Amino acid sequence: MPYSEDEGGLLNNFAKEPKMYTATPPTTTEKRNYAVQAVLGLLLVSGLLVLTALISNLS
Repeated sequence: MPYSEDEGGLLNNFAKEPKMYTATPPTTTEKRNYAVQAVLGLLLVSGLLVLTALISNLS
């Protein structure tokens, strides 16, 4: 573990830094998958809202 020592003899420990890497832009397939997931999420949320409205109107 990397450490440094000051004039008084105290040790300062430092965490190991993770390796750096560059992010890669999403491919066209990944972009398409993100769009499909977004549409499915919107359909799920809107369906739940409609179901909630229908249930609340029945009571």
